[in-house]
Amino acid sequence: MPKFVIERTLPGAGKLTAEELQAISRKSVDVLDAMAGRAQWLHTYVTDEKLYCVYIADDAETVAEHAAAGGFPCDSARPVATVIDPTTAERSAA
Repeated sequence: MPKFVIERTLPGAGKLTAEELQAISRKSVDVLDAMAGRAQWLHTYVTDEKLYCVYIADDAETVAEHAAAGGFPCDSARPVATVIDPTTAERSAA
């Protein structure tokens, strides 16, 4: 399944309490459970005003379906083309 980065605008996201974040997480997990494995949440980065979520899903429509069912904003869902990290800079042994 492809990996997606989802951008969600949520004013004040960085000030959410642990309890509020737990409630959001619980709702997301409940919706995912009902989707019978068509999407999987990997993790989310919380910034001051936005959430950036990483999901594995059948397609962008599945990501949008999850957002609608959970009442979550979904500004964009972009497929991940590749992942790079510091090891990408290392020279390969040829």
